[in-house]
Amino acid sequence: MNGYDFTLSGAPLKALGSGALWWPEESLLVVSDLHLGKSDRIARRGGASLPAYDTRDTLNRLAADLALTHARTVICLGDSFDDLETIDTLPEEERQWITRLQAGRRWVWIEGTHNAGPVEFGGAHLAELPLSPLTFRHTALNGASGEVSGHYHPKATASVDGRTITRAAFLIDSNRVILPAYGTYSDGMRDDSHPLSLLMRSEAIAVLTGNTETIIPMPK
Repeated sequence: MNGYDFTLSGAPLKALGSGALWWPEESLLVVSDLHLGKSDRIARRGGASLPAYDTRDTLNRLAADLALTHARTVICLGDSFDDLETIDTLPEEERQWITRLQAGRRWVWIEGTHNAGPVEFGGAHLAELPLSPLTFRHTALNGASGEVSGHYHPKATASVDGRTITRAAFLIDSNRVILPAYGTYSDGMRDDSHPLSLLMRSEAIAVLTGNTETIIPMPK
């Protein structure tokens, strides 16, 4: 299984190239910021017309990660839908797809900043989830440890084989991991931007998605 192995508060974790986080001991898969229905929300508000394949593409990747890991628990770390109206306008085929992915699994929707959680779908709907020794929430808290969060959509730049690449990235230090956005149309925040550089410790690293062997220091 392609990924970067690390330990947080004693819990052995793997950052997958897809942007998902895998906790093998708990058979637990974590994804953040799916932003399902983003193209629909942008069109509805008079923005640029984007190809409306983003939800299907995101669910395809999630289905592939579930087939790879056989996860018994899934945690979605907030902003799973781009806004509350998107939940109502989601095509029936995609609604059924989500239901099939949930079948036979514990599924936890964490509240985000775009919505309080997709309450029309099954599963648990929580502000945060403590699961010793880790705590799962949408937005990182200063001073927290053992924390798994999302929200910021971090991205990082690295030089690989003479090429400069920028990709969504995990940010990892001894206190926390901030997940990249899993959604297809999600934008990103540079790893050295003000909020992230304040949250992350000086030893932090960025692990780029796609090729998780690409590891760069996180600027403080």
